[in-house]
Amino acid sequence: MFLNTLTPKFYVALTGTSSLISGLILAEVNPSLEYPSRMTCYSTSELGTNIKSFLLHDEKQSAIKKYQAFQRGDLRLAVNKEIFEWWYFRKYGTSFIEQVSVSHLRPLLGGVDNSAPNAANAANGDADSNRQSVSECKVWRNPLNLFRGAEYNRYTWVTGREPLTYYDMNLSAQDHQTFFTCDTDHMRPADAIMQKAWRERNPQARISAAHEALELNECATAYILLAEEEATTIVEAEKLFKQALKAGEGCYRRSQQLQHHGAQYEAQHRRDTNVLVYIKRRLAMCARKLGRTREAVKMMRDLMKEFPLLSMFNIHENLLEALLELQAYADVQAVLAKYDDISLPKSATICYTAALLKARAVSDKFSPEAASRRGLSTAEMNAVEAIHRAVEFNPHVPKYLLEMKSLILPPEHILKRGDSEAIAYAFFHLQHWKRVEGALNLLHCTWEGTFRMIPYPLEKGHLFYPYPICTETADRELLPSFHEVSVYPKKELPFFILFTAGLCSFTAMLALLTHQFPELMGVFAKAFLSTLFAPLNFVMEKVESILPSSLWHQLTRI
Repeated sequence: MFLNTLTPKFYVALTGTSSLISGLILAEVNPSLEYPSRMTCYSTSELGTNIKSFLLHDEKQSAIKKYQAFQRGDLRLAVNKEIFEWWYFRKYGTSFIEQVSVSHLRPLLGGVDNSAPNAANAANGDADSNRQSVSECKVWRNPLNLFRGAEYNRYTWVTGREPLTYYDMNLSAQDHQTFFTCDTDHMRPADAIMQKAWRERNPQARISAAHEALELNECATAYILLAEEEATTIVEAEKLFKQALKAGEGCYRRSQQLQHHGAQYEAQHRRDTNVLVYIKRRLAMCARKLGRTREAVKMMRDLMKEFPLLSMFNIHENLLEALLELQAYADVQAVLAKYDDISLPKSATICYTAALLKARAVSDKFSPEAASRRGLSTAEMNAVEAIHRAVEFNPHVPKYLLEMKSLILPPEHILKRGDSEAIAYAFFHLQHWKRVEGALNLLHCTWEGTFRMIPYPLEKGHLFYPYPICTETADRELLPSFHEVSVYPKKELPFFILFTAGLCSFTAMLALLTHQFPELMGVFAKAFLSTLFAPLNFVMEKVESILPSSLWHQLTRI
């Protein structure tokens, strides 16, 4: 990777730096060498011409003195320089020599960068890669998040543990302020109260503010807050959301008529749209939780048709889970065909649902022993490849599906490809994998093979972008402290490779020390050998003292 990414600028910079170091070595060997007194006044082309003629004039003498400097130990300087260059590249992803020469030495020499467009394109490429890495570590709203009052709080009452972290709840507060408020809220007293309520940290203060807003007006966002936080059952939450739907539809129709009258009306209409979509989605989730799955599927389909551009809510993931509950696998495949596209962002739900559908075709008859004897069929190979694809996207899911790790309540926000997303997926989809006969057995037999297919080092990736290194830190913020965060499995080197590398390094060190300090290393070698054979000499002396001399003489002859 290091050698393949070196640019022509690196080789130019390396040549110039090597010439500079050679000049310093020459000056150290013979300080009386006289350089042209006006060298600092030359232009770049004149400087190169004079250096060339100077080196040609003193070529023989320079070579002799370079060799003398090399004999004095300047090899260590070169080795250290190369080690530092390698370390700097691994840490920062760029060459130290190239960066210093291009950023600092070229302006001093008056050089002009003729590749400014290329540099600009490279800068844009770096910015795109940075944005990609940021998007990889972006925290997303969990499309299947639970109700805070009816589910999260009940867990706290029973276990005494807090399932949500402060960081997670703070992200939810920011989402509520983004989706449920706008700049014109101060013009309406109820909305102004709710604007302050979403910023409150105390749950009781938020609930009291919502009741205060309802005393002034039928406020849809106030009903949302009460349904999410005050309702202790899903039935109560559904009743409040139905009241919110009635108020939200009225506000949406009024703002829809005025949305083209100015920027403020357009922002208000955008807010009312977000409120209406949120209410309908949560009503569909209530119907799903209360067992009315077909009704929930219809509500989700209608919502996706009515607002096709609002993909930020990821309603299709709610639809996939509901269709799997109905065992409508053909409809699941149709949804995947639309959203499992190369241009759309992936998720654990999409990747693992696609793997489940392909595993369903072969899992009931799959046997590891039979597959090892006859080989994998085409359908089995497709299922295994789909599992490998899913595991590479999120390697934490299989341990939860195979019940190798205990599940907890999913957080309100997830990190794609992280442990939080794995928990959220397995919490709702484990039952669907268990329903398909043999699917978990196929997953158990094949999921670890994914890590043999990913190129080494793991940062390169295979079918997706390289696994982001920021997931572990973000997951520790999202998940409660009593949960042990799953980390990306690291590929361990075989013992033989480690032993060989250590032996070669030790041999090279001994050779270098012997070359530099031959007499001292000879003394150390004699002391080491004498210490090593001391027990053997002691045993031989004891044997000689115990055995008769004639018998010992016969043994030595043998």
